[in-house]
Amino acid sequence: MKMNQKGFTLLESLLVLAIFLIISSITVFSVKPQANRMEDETFISQLKADLYFAQQYSISHQHEVTVSFSENEYNYFIYERTDLPRLVERYYSSDIHVYPGTLPLYFRFLSDGNISKFGSFTIVTKDKQYRITFLIGKGRFYVTEE
Repeated sequence: MKMNQKGFTLLESLLVLAIFLIISSITVFSVKPQANRMEDETFISQLKADLYFAQQYSISHQHEVTVSFSENEYNYFIYERTDLPRLVERYYSSDIHVYPGTLPLYFRFLSDGNISKFGSFTIVTKDKQYRITFLIGKGRFYVTEE
């Protein structure tokens, strides 16, 4: 009886395993920057949506709505009055920092949707820096990447 054994040698198996580990480690290292970018985009998108909500709420309810950032606590609040529950309370990553610019980190949307002050503030993340600018007049704003 003759045995016909076909298979891989130890050297061939180790070579395939080494190639697999190299490819998988490259994939793991390329995922981390994507996660940072997604975290930035998610934060900016959520902040824009919350600011639009605050503006629309002030128009529809004919009340002033306040937006307040806490620099050191990594959160922001949107509320109508201090004695009422907050409309929005968001916490964000400690990798994201919000700094006042020509606009302080405390402003209001008036009952007609205009903003109480105009100017800009800065958001700094691990990889990028953004500036949110509020225009004089209608309470419009835009986000630019610096």
